[in-house]
Amino acid sequence: MNLIAADADRLRRARRILVVGSPGSGKSTLSQELASVLGLPYVPMDRDFFWLPGWEMRKRDEARQLIAEAVMAERWLIDGTGANSLDLRLPRSELVIWLKLPRALCLRRVVRRWMQYRGTSRPDMPEDCPERLDMEFIRYIWNFQRDVEPAISQKIDELAPQLPVMILQSPSDISGLLARTKRAL
Repeated sequence: MNLIAADADRLRRARRILVVGSPGSGKSTLSQELASVLGLPYVPMDRDFFWLPGWEMRKRDEARQLIAEAVMAERWLIDGTGANSLDLRLPRSELVIWLKLPRALCLRRVVRRWMQYRGTSRPDMPEDCPERLDMEFIRYIWNFQRDVEPAISQKIDELAPQLPVMILQSPSDISGLLARTKRAL
């Protein structure tokens, strides 16, 4: 079996999938579509664990408790990078999909998302969290590969070294995986 077919087959069989990547990489879009195709419950971390209405950050202990409870379910697809909770999510995951798209593309997508949802909350966020964009967020995205990706790699190596990781590096990788998965089903 070639690698492409193996990836689609692995994805089809996984019961607990974690999708990570930079803001703007397409985590939420891919996750929602995959969850629908695979019949898995979709769990967006920003909406379900981290943010409360009005951009109020949930207390860390409370968020970790909610994550710990959610990952005990037998089936889920969670999107979110949150390095501080990888210790809870990775050991229960059966597959990681890591979106490593170019930072310029991620920034363009975040700006487009901001323009689309400006003044309103997007579907994967709590109510009363209108889309926002500032220099701190732009810097986070620009430096994501340098500052965040090494921590993700380290956590995978430490916590789940045998865990399969699918790395998708372009929109065509993503659309190809979706198409192969749909055909496999």
